[in-house]
Amino acid sequence: MTSNFAELRLRQLDTMLSRWRAASLPARPAAGWLKAIREALGMTATHQARTLGVNTSTVTRLEQSEADDTISLGSLRRAAEALGCELQYALVPKKPLAETLETRAIALARQQMAAISHSMALEAQATSPEIVEAQTRALAESLLKGSRRALWRED
Repeated sequence: MTSNFAELRLRQLDTMLSRWRAASLPARPAAGWLKAIREALGMTATHQARTLGVNTSTVTRLEQSEADDTISLGSLRRAAEALGCELQYALVPKKPLAETLETRAIALARQQMAAISHSMALEAQATSPEIVEAQTRALAESLLKGSRRALWRED
């Protein structure tokens, strides 16, 4: 039951995130969204500072910290609201989460099979590459059916 729920959650999240991946959103402007939008609106830093209830230098620091990737989400959200914007935040995986899990399971299976194949070769019991690959796939499938946490353990 728990694994079915985890699988359902994974598929739902993958579906939701696929929309973000497909959106082809533009890259952040070099100076940051805060400054780009403020300037596009013709709004002065002084006016935005008054809206935020801070000094003009604070607006400049906020814009610079966004460009430097050091701004906090809370600060970015407040500054966005002062510009009449909404902050939307997401981590968008470069590939589907299920594919990430499969890639990890295969890598672990290859690692484990390499150790086994090496030992067998030392004992003159080497198997064909086709058999090793089939066993690797079977082991990867087994790993995927087990605990997802186990896929990320460092031994």
